[in-house]
Amino acid sequence: MSPKSVFRLLLLSALALGSFETPALAARHPVANSPTGKGMVAAANPQAVEAGLNVLRRGGSAVDAAVAVQAVLGLVEPESSGLGGGSFMTYYDAKTHKVVAFNGRETAPAGASPDMFMGPDGKPLGFATAVVSGRATGVPGAIAMLSMAQGKYGKLAWSSLFVDAEHLADQGFVVTKKLARAAAAPYPQSIQPDTVAYFTKADGTKVAGGDLLKNPAYAATVRKIAAEGPKALLEGSIAEAIVQRTHDGPLPGTMTLEDLKAYKPKASEAVCRPYKVYVVCVPPAPSGGPALLEGLGLLANTDIAAHGPTTVQGWYLFSQASRLMYADRDRYFGDPDFVSIPVEGLLDPAYLKARAALISPDQAGPPPEAGKPKGAGIRAPDATAEPGGTTHMVIVDGAGNVVSMTTTVESIFGTGRMVGGFFLNNQLTDFSFSPKEKDGVAAANAVAPGKRPRSSMAPAIVLDRQGRLVAALGSPGGNSILAYNLKTLVGVLDWKMSMQDAIALPNLIARGPSYAAEPDKFAPGIVDGLAARGVKLVGGGGAEGSGLHGVLVTPAGLTGGADPRREGVARVP
Repeated sequence: MSPKSVFRLLLLSALALGSFETPALAARHPVANSPTGKGMVAAANPQAVEAGLNVLRRGGSAVDAAVAVQAVLGLVEPESSGLGGGSFMTYYDAKTHKVVAFNGRETAPAGASPDMFMGPDGKPLGFATAVVSGRATGVPGAIAMLSMAQGKYGKLAWSSLFVDAEHLADQGFVVTKKLARAAAAPYPQSIQPDTVAYFTKADGTKVAGGDLLKNPAYAATVRKIAAEGPKALLEGSIAEAIVQRTHDGPLPGTMTLEDLKAYKPKASEAVCRPYKVYVVCVPPAPSGGPALLEGLGLLANTDIAAHGPTTVQGWYLFSQASRLMYADRDRYFGDPDFVSIPVEGLLDPAYLKARAALISPDQAGPPPEAGKPKGAGIRAPDATAEPGGTTHMVIVDGAGNVVSMTTTVESIFGTGRMVGGFFLNNQLTDFSFSPKEKDGVAAANAVAPGKRPRSSMAPAIVLDRQGRLVAALGSPGGNSILAYNLKTLVGVLDWKMSMQDAIALPNLIARGPSYAAEPDKFAPGIVDGLAARGVKLVGGGGAEGSGLHGVLVTPAGLTGGADPRREGVARVP
């Protein structure tokens, strides 16, 4: 069956289930055809955006530009992503209307064990201890994933995509205020010897915003990657250095050269589900994509579209659907190669309707328990910390192909350990530290050799009922990613806002008993009105906050958005 036929079948099924709005409502948000022309790059650093634009100017594809953007982000925003990290990508092919998901999530080494983050006292290690340990690092996958995608969808030579990164590393790049703050902050990784040495100037002071910082080791690494591809990281001298650095104390890891050489990224069909007149596509688990779809499915059973961002009811419905989404995600999600995840059950219209019915009309109750969708096994709840240390990019090329990619080293500066001018990830701390609960029930996200840890990353692409591009977006933010993305999708699709305005909406992360938010950013009366309903907003979302980036197709062409909480931009070539 052709991709277009698949979309028609999916959309007709959705209509039969009553999942779509009426055509009259759809008309309030007209959608242009798949865009052609110059394209757009939206990412968290202007220097990285410029690298992507340079590739598009040379006739490169969206995936070509993503390689260049990632290479520069790993240099100029190393607190968030890098050559030593992992990634999820959702890719839209404008010619076929096909959406493909790429999985570059890190894997646990063969020597990993379920209790590797348990202390000698039988209790889980503290995060500050685990995050800087040698055993926190997983086999990096971002570059291997990009190589796989670029081999299929690239137009330029791989070796030509690292010019900007190499130049900036050799000649120096401008340190942003965000990077300077992270380098000076008292994070466990920021006080590690490698981090301190890298960000300390000759006079003994830390780098400051506006300083020029050179990284010749990084330049040498990207030259090697340009010449050899991902083998440059996964085999040879750099691989040997990675293994050696992870074997250093405290708490040395078990990674071997065989673990690195054996790494394989994945490509698969994206998980797509209807949302009213739209279809939203995300990567499959272990990404947070299916959980984001569940959040939308829950909201589809409410009248949230009738309540805008200046109403108490709009945010009340959002918060209660979010709590249900997180309750299910936290219990059931893990690596589907190792555990059965009831995705079909979670996204079944009847299940979503029944779960949405748990939302009280006007008063929040206690934190909801996980539901029991079809196919659900017995799983323990998961309290994985999953802090931020992540970034997102959206790229549209001249032919209308789209990359929505979330990329990470997990926490700020990963483990704080460096090899070849880049930081090693601490991705394995995204596993559940405790493999079992007190009652002996296994956690879906427990550590296992070769397993990929659960992620909240959910790069999304939105299509219309003909399979044409409507929008693409995503965010960093650890566990909060799902709330950030859901908020922005509601803003754009339900509240008919521009991408920039939807991104700038206040953040509200409703998970379990907590309502972390940005109280000062809500319209007058919202905070008090929510409190009267039992939704008491508490300032501070933790981690890095959101870093949303997105692109929206309008009748006038592409419009982009960049999170004002960070330093990114959205620009055309």
